[in-house]
Amino acid sequence: MSEISAQTQQTATAIVQGWLSDFDKALQGQDIQRVLSLFNEECYWRDFVTFTWNLKTCEGKDAIQAMLNATLENVRPSNWQLEGEAAQNGDTSEAWFTFETAVASGKGYLRLKDGKCWTLLTTMQSLHDFPEPRNHNRPKGAEHGANKQRETWLESQEREEAELGYTQQPYCVVIGGGQGGIGLGARLKQMGVPTIIIERNERAGDSWRKRYKSLCLHDPVWYDHLPYIPFPENWPVFAPKDKVGDWLEMYTKVMELNYWSSTECQNARYDDAAGEWVVNVKRNGEEITLRPKQLVMATGMSGMPNVPTFPGAESFAGEQQHSSQHPGPDAYAGKKCVIVGSNNSAHDIAAALWEHDADVTMLQRSSTHIVKSDSLMEEVLGPLYSEEAVANGLTHEKADLIFASIPYKVLPDFQRPAFEAIKQRDAEFYQKLEDAGFLLDFGDDESGLFLKYLRRGSGYYIDVGACDLVASGDIKLRSGVGIERINPHSITLTDGSELEADLIVYATGYGSMNGWAARLISQEVADKVGKCWGLGSDTTKDPGPWEGELRNMWKPTQQEALWFHGGNLHQSRHYSHYLALQLKARMEGLETPVYGLQPVHHTS
Repeated sequence: MSEISAQTQQTATAIVQGWLSDFDKALQGQDIQRVLSLFNEECYWRDFVTFTWNLKTCEGKDAIQAMLNATLENVRPSNWQLEGEAAQNGDTSEAWFTFETAVASGKGYLRLKDGKCWTLLTTMQSLHDFPEPRNHNRPKGAEHGANKQRETWLESQEREEAELGYTQQPYCVVIGGGQGGIGLGARLKQMGVPTIIIERNERAGDSWRKRYKSLCLHDPVWYDHLPYIPFPENWPVFAPKDKVGDWLEMYTKVMELNYWSSTECQNARYDDAAGEWVVNVKRNGEEITLRPKQLVMATGMSGMPNVPTFPGAESFAGEQQHSSQHPGPDAYAGKKCVIVGSNNSAHDIAAALWEHDADVTMLQRSSTHIVKSDSLMEEVLGPLYSEEAVANGLTHEKADLIFASIPYKVLPDFQRPAFEAIKQRDAEFYQKLEDAGFLLDFGDDESGLFLKYLRRGSGYYIDVGACDLVASGDIKLRSGVGIERINPHSITLTDGSELEADLIVYATGYGSMNGWAARLISQEVADKVGKCWGLGSDTTKDPGPWEGELRNMWKPTQQEALWFHGGNLHQSRHYSHYLALQLKARMEGLETPVYGLQPVHHTS
């Protein structure tokens, strides 16, 4: 480090230490006006559970004041300490810190501009009275000494398996045993929350195994670790689906999860009088009623398939399938295949069919955001999630918190420069696609992939090769048109033209997760909690008003004791921690007054 940069770091550290000291005194003195004087006019406080028992971003001093008025007396925050050295980035001082509340320890990230707070992240890390059994608290395992009532580890596991759900009720039931349910289940197991995970497939990992055979992760390994057990150092950058499936099966076993495979949830209802759910399931043909206090829908962002209906579909003589049902390309050599859609699954499936000598046409009904995998890794993910980041001491846990420290309101401003660099870097690539007639976009406000994902969960493809086939015409393209009707052996498009077809794959995405609540609980409850996902950005497929956090995800909903958990592997890993802490606190009878429960603006 040069002498100048060392001095800059010392100065930044002194500024942050002074701010944290003033902040600590003002909070302990419950002097809210003094607290507010430490914030800029443009300011954001994003809180995960510590102050609000919610996931909540307060935007501006008025919102921060209202939050503190409601929470400060109960929370009793103290001991705000700088962790490590601060950094100076342009006019912004940034630093990690730790703190405590009456019931928990916390960690956060701070950005100061001109000595005052611009962004503040506060996150709950552990409950004082209920630490996880890890590191210094790890279980001993062996029971030394003589004991005639000794129960071995295996006997204990077998007893728990025999009792839970039968003679002992779980505190929590998680519906959905994919990556989300498994990761959350591991968190809850470690926190001592009796939980059963319900999965209709025969084996853990089948939700990956049963997808089309070319499927692999498009996110790199550094971004995708599960809680507690990171992928090993020889794990591929982009893991194939069956490898992911096997890892999930192994993980479920070694994390000792109560995982009920071959089990289907028939229905569920909340018993207000008893303060518990009545969940009817069928396990290996046996009907069982579970009565958990908490119910988590971990049915996945990709849970409820969107299958469009078109006139004449019932007359089609070939095969029709949603992308989630597509078996792979092997049976379609020489067949005329139409893929309806132009996002991730559409490109993957189209490329695999082309490789197996099918005649493939992609039907692009609206514009798609495309980003090359290498460009995404180097320009966007690399600073936080890469081998270089790890070498620089940036663990995925730290990277998760840094990414979370950027309020969604200003995230577009952080993302645009990287995607602008990608536009320049890959200009020739994009020109070839446009020359082929492909409709491109970078989001309504040019902010790129992550914002599109957060706002609508669709509308993009991370290119791992299929785009070259579209540009060259090997994958035929029809863009800016839709389907007028389906005939026995063809599709009539809205421009009057006709496409011969033996196979139609609807790569048309998935509906909001509350569709599962409608199916398993009731339409009334689905409407009560409202739409899941999206920020209220008032962009395509994400209607306003602005909500500041993802709707209904990992936090209390308008339905007592009903929670939603999902997202990509990174989000599942990170946010499962906060959801598990909320559930643990309730199980232990802690007061959990929720501040800022989100009103419902959209039902689907």
